[in-house]
Amino acid sequence: MKIYFGADHRGFEAKEKLLSYFTDNANDYVVVDKGSFDFDPEDDYNDSASAVAEAVLEDEGSRGVLICGSGVGMAIQANRYQGVRAAVCHSCKEVELARSHNNINILCLAADFTSKYKMKRLIRSFLETDFIRSEKYVRRNLKLDQWKEK
Repeated sequence: MKIYFGADHRGFEAKEKLLSYFTDNANDYVVVDKGSFDFDPEDDYNDSASAVAEAVLEDEGSRGVLICGSGVGMAIQANRYQGVRAAVCHSCKEVELARSHNNINILCLAADFTSKYKMKRLIRSFLETDFIRSEKYVRRNLKLDQWKEK
């Protein structure tokens, strides 16, 4: 499975350390950096969130991890893409529920509020938890994909 990582300036340091960790310690995963590629205090979270969302949509079965100060801006931007299910999670239980019930394909993390150690644990939960393909969860997720522009 491919994991696409993206961050803005507030998540840049965490992303760099997590990229290194998952490249060295996650033999079953291919890790891809979608930016920001340099620390730039003037960058916009929108750019890396869009790059990861587009990559996840183009690469079936892949997942994304986005990191900014709160995780919220990244989640809002990523969820603008139909077929993306991005969620900000702060606990492994939240991650497990978001994956198993809502089939999230992008995990958004808050660099300002989450240690790098905890981020590793959250990402591991994200990668190791499967979607429960029961009728009610499939039905609910299909409704998410049927939204219409007004």
